[in-house]
Amino acid sequence: MTTPTHTENTGGTGEPPAAGPAPAPPSRLVIAGLLLGIVLATLDGTVVGTALPVIVDDLGGLAHLSWVVTAYLLTTAVSTPLWGKLGDLWGRKGSYVASIIAFLAGSVLCGLAQDMGQLIAFRALQGLGAGGLFVGALSLIGTLLTPAEAGRSQSVIGVLLPAAMIGGPLIGGFLTDQLDWRWVFYVNVPVGAVALAVIGAGVRVRTTRVKARVDLAGAGLLTAGIVALTLLAAWAGNAYAWSSPQVLALAVLAAAALAGFVRVERRAAEPVIPPRLFADRNFTVAQVLSFVAGGAMLAAASYLPQYMQHVRGASATRSGLLLLPLMLGMMGAQLTIGRRVGAGGRYRAYPIAGGAVATAGALALLLLGTGTPVWAASALTLILGTGIGCLMQPAMLITLNSAEPRDIGAASGTQTLLRTIGGSLGVAVLGSVFAGRVDEGAHGAAFRSSVVDGVHGVALGTALLCAVAFAASWAVREVPLRSAAGPRQG
Repeated sequence: MTTPTHTENTGGTGEPPAAGPAPAPPSRLVIAGLLLGIVLATLDGTVVGTALPVIVDDLGGLAHLSWVVTAYLLTTAVSTPLWGKLGDLWGRKGSYVASIIAFLAGSVLCGLAQDMGQLIAFRALQGLGAGGLFVGALSLIGTLLTPAEAGRSQSVIGVLLPAAMIGGPLIGGFLTDQLDWRWVFYVNVPVGAVALAVIGAGVRVRTTRVKARVDLAGAGLLTAGIVALTLLAAWAGNAYAWSSPQVLALAVLAAAALAGFVRVERRAAEPVIPPRLFADRNFTVAQVLSFVAGGAMLAAASYLPQYMQHVRGASATRSGLLLLPLMLGMMGAQLTIGRRVGAGGRYRAYPIAGGAVATAGALALLLLGTGTPVWAASALTLILGTGIGCLMQPAMLITLNSAEPRDIGAASGTQTLLRTIGGSLGVAVLGSVFAGRVDEGAHGAAFRSSVVDGVHGVALGTALLCAVAFAASWAVREVPLRSAAGPRQG
């Protein structure tokens, strides 16, 4: 098979390439290789959850449990816009390959970790690579395919994401039970190696390098603000008192960094996040919904396995199976809403209903006790999952519909960033609540009761988040969805 060569339009002021015969589309194998990166990034956000109790038993450090998830999400969030800009400067294929290599290196090191500190540090490295997986795959798909073909690939992605979310807890539990928790990280290596081989051999793009400045000041201020906020959320009231110098210093740093970021972005020629996007009220509301949905989803996926394993005595694999109603509720809601809205239906009612259902679902988790039947505990998660799905799908549709065609990429990146930050902060804050209520020194019934108390704290925090989404959803305006796509941006 002859591999087609494509000219990669990296934007900027360079002259367009001379017109020529339309290149043959890439093979399905090449597209599958690109999609593997998205699957890897999505799986790794959920696959670790069911292994966390075993990891803590092996390495210790329950008080730092949330940072195994938070460190990954944090570095993923701050690196996502930078990978996109590096792709514009140095070529999208090279940027994507580099992100996969960084992700795989972090995965191997995570599997070799000997204590919780090492694991958290290596998860941060893994997250740096993960930040480029999603944006790299999407940018290459947009380069290699026509708009119609890219649209069909997007629909495949819409099925892969929920499937990966469902499969993550199952794979994590199976590997932990049958092999060792370290294989939760090692399993990325063969999958990533296949992706590298397919992309290396099958993707041919001629990169037109352009002179473009990376918004380093904006990226640095955004990173500082997110890190300070996450540390503040994890430490305040737990490791340090709210009035302690450490917490007050973090609050000042976060406020100053984010204020500086807004100021820099307004003046930057190529801002990381274009401020003009937020001039549209619907776009702003959609980002609030994405932020909240990310926090609620990751909190549930990270802390419900603690209840299943420590209180109900489920294995890691079984605790993953018990989260199926949560993930199926999310997937079913997203697919249903996508079909109905795509057929001309209205969308404003869905986030309003989603906020209400998700709040009710989080409060329903307060029914969990030391003697709750396992089937009942599993079934309760369906309500929360359905509500989160009713928030996530409209948020994506509203985001894309609110942005001008030239800003579609920036809008998608902003939504991904805020959803990831929401997950990072949600896990950090609710992790502090959980750790503060669990008595590590207790045994037997007393320990099980303290875990239930910790899960109840997470449920109340999640309900509060979802109530914010419910209130914000009322501000959505029913703006008709665009029936035709704008010109494709390279």
